[in-house]
Amino acid sequence: MSERIGPIQGGSEGVEPADAFGLVANETRLAILEALWTADDSPVRFSALREDVGMRDSAQFNYHLDKLTDQFVRKVDEGYELRHAGEKVVQAVLAGSFTEHPTLDPIDVGDPCVNCGADLRATYEDERLSIACPDCGYGHGEYAFPPGGLTDRTDEEVLAAFDQRVRHLHCLAKDGVCPECSGRMETTVERAEDCCLGGSLTAIHRCSQCNHQLCSAVGLALLDDSVVVGFHREHGVSLSERPYWTLSWCVSDDAIELVGEQPQRFEVTIELGGEALTVTLDDDLHVHDTERSAV
Repeated sequence: MSERIGPIQGGSEGVEPADAFGLVANETRLAILEALWTADDSPVRFSALREDVGMRDSAQFNYHLDKLTDQFVRKVDEGYELRHAGEKVVQAVLAGSFTEHPTLDPIDVGDPCVNCGADLRATYEDERLSIACPDCGYGHGEYAFPPGGLTDRTDEEVLAAFDQRVRHLHCLAKDGVCPECSGRMETTVERAEDCCLGGSLTAIHRCSQCNHQLCSAVGLALLDDSVVVGFHREHGVSLSERPYWTLSWCVSDDAIELVGEQPQRFEVTIELGGEALTVTLDDDLHVHDTERSAV
């Protein structure tokens, strides 16, 4: 889930957003960025870059290159190289976010719904992949998945890539870094009835800079916690090989208990092999304490 409030504004320095997009709205300039991206060595000299782009007119080529320089391309003594902004433009094109609108037939996930046990189904629409139960409607997460993620992948590979992407996005968000703009991400836990997850107790990560937003079950924050990973390993379970939607504490609040209000404290109880691990989280979803006990 993502939101944006108000118009897009530029920073205190640099070009305005509309002007920046205008600079790359040209076939030759996109070709220059792509040539720099695919170059075997960097920086690339002017003559080699012009040859890679295939433009004979040196003056015309220099005009377009000059428009990109400083904002998307950096000029150094040895030639030219991409700036971070130029890399992001090329990556967005390769991801298909601006150019592709693919469709994907529903995928039978092959894993049971944590709510009713029926087989889950994945659907893809508007560059978002959703996993839900077709029988009871219980949601197991819906997140952005760029069109490039579907290229040359089987259904099983798409699901595996989606699982890894969700883990990565939420790991960054939980640690306070926006996965979209690297701005400051703030976390709150709210009662959210209208959510892509079936439960109601939802962790909301919001970026104070770009207003990007992610939601998840509280337990999803524990997927990379060393104590939780070790607890599962002792019981023969590799968390890195288990899709997040097969772990009830990652998609449901049944295992979550609110044990403190000011400040908020949450307990996540995970049971395996006759043993329980109880993890206490603070209001930023950082681990405060852990305790093991017999079931």
